Amino acid sequence: MWVLSTDRAELKFFASPEDVPGGYAILSHVWEEHEDTFQDVRSLGERCAKTGETPRDLVGMKIRESCRLAQRHGWAWIWSDTCCIDKTSSAELTEAINSMFRYYSLSAVCYAFLRDVPASSSLQPDNANSPFRLSRWHKRGWTLQELVAPKLVIFVSSEWTILGNKAELAELLAEITRIPVGILRSEQDISDVSLAGRMSWASDRQTTRLEDEAYSLMGIFGINMPTLYGEGRKAFYRLQE
Repeated sequence: MWVLSTDRAELKFFASPEDVPGGYAILSHVWEEHEDTFQDVRSLGERCAKTGETPRDLVGMKIRESCRLAQRHGWAWIWSDTCCIDKTSSAELTEAINSMFRYYSLSAVCYAFLRDVPASSSLQPDNANSPFRLSRWHKRGWTLQELVAPKLVIFVSSEWTILGNKAELAELLAEITRIPVGILRSEQDISDVSLAGRMSWASDRQTTRLEDEAYSLMGIFGINMPTLYGEGRKAFYRLQE
């Protein structure tokens, strides 16, 4: 498992999540057109080793600000799916996708970055058109497990200010996502919910890759299977089997 140091944004490998000293934070977000990759961050680290610069000052906004926030909260390490997986390695990508739910569930804190929710807007629980309710984050396939798996999820605005946490916002989140309050407050185990109930949580979520409709649900159902990008709808059939 690769993680970033929050003080410098340098990559470090640990054999398992449990081996990360002091625990780690983790980032949840909606992917944008350009994200820092594993290769980008590694190249920056090599450059800065020669120039004396700090890689964290040179990475993209999302990685830089998530590192800063985690460091302020006392965490030395953070994991992000953009740059902590070497996606040029099919074996590493498959392992990461199969381990993703575990990565989030073992994190000390998950920061859910809502780029389309400004700090100036209140949560407005009674307003059906509030930015928080309409955030793209609630409609993406991968963010389902990123909401359910961690014990502590802290929502942050586009300006990286704290909006609230999963337990505090459980009733509002239940309205938006149809996930029971008991699950969101860790009072109920996900296995207590029927397979059909869990599948319904994903009914109106989208993924960029068709296969990810299935792969993003593996942790929700507690299963593992090989990832075969290019198989299209067959991935969902395999998930059902």
